[in-house]
Amino acid sequence: MTGGIVHASSAPAEPTVQGHGEPHAVAPVVPEATQSKTPWWVWPLSLFIVTFILGILAVLGGVGGGVLFVPIVGGFFPFNIDFVRGAGLLVALAGALAAGPGLLKRNLASLRLALPVALIASSAAIVGAMIGLALKPNVVNTLLGATILFIVAIMATAKKSDFPVVPKPDNLSQSLGIMGIYREESIGKDVEWTVHKTPMGLALFVVIGIMAGMFGLGAGWANVPVLNLLMGAPLKISVATSKFLLSITDTSAAWVYLNQGAVLPMIVVPSLVGIMLGSMVGVKILAKAKPKAIKWMVIGLLLFAGLRSLLKGLEIWK
Repeated sequence: MTGGIVHASSAPAEPTVQGHGEPHAVAPVVPEATQSKTPWWVWPLSLFIVTFILGILAVLGGVGGGVLFVPIVGGFFPFNIDFVRGAGLLVALAGALAAGPGLLKRNLASLRLALPVALIASSAAIVGAMIGLALKPNVVNTLLGATILFIVAIMATAKKSDFPVVPKPDNLSQSLGIMGIYREESIGKDVEWTVHKTPMGLALFVVIGIMAGMFGLGAGWANVPVLNLLMGAPLKISVATSKFLLSITDTSAAWVYLNQGAVLPMIVVPSLVGIMLGSMVGVKILAKAKPKAIKWMVIGLLLFAGLRSLLKGLEIWK
């Protein structure tokens, strides 16, 4: 000590207790690290098995893999919800990219319908992803649980119309040229279609995009009812265009998760392989399965997973 100034040395200073006599060093308290006794390979293997089953159920139930993946893996696996949502977007994206070219080739997915919607939904998905990563895990789980329960209500009550009646296309759809014609094999003739209520539909896709990015669910569960029941696109056009839309919307949100380091190969790789293989098996089973029974099984599974996420977020069921 010189002139009342203490000169710092290169070595870190020991904590001291001041009092009478010489200062006594105090040992810092270091908490013991707790290590899991479960081997690391158990979780990727379990994830592959679970996602393989989910891939089968997704095809049979007519839902996207992301809708089943996020609540079930987030609720029952010891992974941070951010990593699960990042993987969920890539799971939904993989399925969409696999199906997109074939749907466009068959003239079922409409670019004229998809592009205006994709521009709005993908921009909203980026915002949703940023909001989701900024929220605390328990808040995300609570909102995710509530969203899944809402999806269950839509799936249980929503009706579908193969060929909705559109009395007159609105001005916006005419300006954008949203119309088309496709071959309907079930009736053996070409079907011309157009849409209406376009401004309302585009406004809803802002909400759908935010929810898709925030929860990593994909958005097929919401795209189809809006395109089919509200805007009046035929059911096949709605389903195919919705699938193509995911390849654009989910890509935008996935980049946000990737940039923030919320995409782990150990979660993503077994999930993608499991979902894709399960989907292939599901397509073969689909011809023999009873759709109504499968639909209610998927609804029951989502109901359980949604309640689990909600209770986990509220810290009632940890």
